Amino acid sequence: MSADGQIMDSSSRTLEKLENENNKNGSVKQVLLDGCVPFSHQVAGHKCGINNTGVLQHPDGTILKQLQAPPRGPREMNFYTQVFAKDCTDKRLLDLQQHLPKFYGTWMPRESPHELYLKLEDVTRRFLRPCIMDVKIGRRSYDPFASKEKREEQISKYPLMEEIGFLLLGMRVYQIHSDSYITHDQFYGRSLRKDTLKNGLSRFFHNGQELQRHAVSLIISKIRGILRWFESQTQLHFYASSLLLVYEGSPYTTNKSKHKPADLATEHQQGEPQSKALNFQSSLTHSHPYCHNVQHERNANRKHGGSEKEQNKETGMRDKKQFGQEEAVEVKMIDFAHVFPSNSPDESYMYGLRNLLSTLEQILKD
Repeated sequence: MSADGQIMDSSSRTLEKLENENNKNGSVKQVLLDGCVPFSHQVAGHKCGINNTGVLQHPDGTILKQLQAPPRGPREMNFYTQVFAKDCTDKRLLDLQQHLPKFYGTWMPRESPHELYLKLEDVTRRFLRPCIMDVKIGRRSYDPFASKEKREEQISKYPLMEEIGFLLLGMRVYQIHSDSYITHDQFYGRSLRKDTLKNGLSRFFHNGQELQRHAVSLIISKIRGILRWFESQTQLHFYASSLLLVYEGSPYTTNKSKHKPADLATEHQQGEPQSKALNFQSSLTHSHPYCHNVQHERNANRKHGGSEKEQNKETGMRDKKQFGQEEAVEVKMIDFAHVFPSNSPDESYMYGLRNLLSTLEQILKD
């Protein structure tokens, strides 16, 4: 879910073809990874793990992101662990939870117990035809500890990052007239300049017939909420982190949940016991004092609580929502391999958010 995503030529592909490809790939992964399949809605990000698949989808509907090599992977795991810790009392971190995918702990496949995955909420799950865009936020995509070579490499990929403050890493947009998706990769985002940025971003909201203004407006509202959080905190700086933007591409309804919510009591049943994951975590070493050895928790805030009947009722009510309401979109912060403690506002991230908001507002005005 970060910069080096899979290369996909901008094209229109039928849903049937996409589903056939996913089914074909999934038949292999079911044998290798306890019924998990490649996540069909990944629009950007690293490819790693068995067969270089990238993000996986668990049979319970959650997604699995393999831990990157140290120090990035352990740093991201400890970020989620701290934010979603059951005993967390830090109001800023508790407020941050609403802007992140829910974290359900770690998972290990039985066939590859040496691999560790973050178990996260699939924020696209409730959408019938999700339109998805990954946007890297901030004036620079390297952290303060990056080598000179790494800094030069990142700057060369998109020299305008410092001025624009964000970069489109990938998008997938549903087209109503052809019942298909158009995809754009990271190279499309890097091709955008100041004078083409607004039109390039507006493509994400066009379904082949019209601009989805309701989606633009609702996403603006959610991004403003994230900006307010950043304006209220001085304890963390985020580098090479992204926003995942999702809206419903279908003109009919949002999707009924295809899976039950993750069973938090048995989340490690498909893989290794949780105790092994805990031992793995406690043995990790970190290159920065941000990690405080916070005890691993499966689900910090227990927001999936309640009976199955209550959950089904909530899903049913959500399915009845019409466009123009908040349920038609989702915006979440993702990718936290480069989060560090600070004692000052994260001006770089806020600069990117404000520029992104300004561009979206211009799209609405036109």
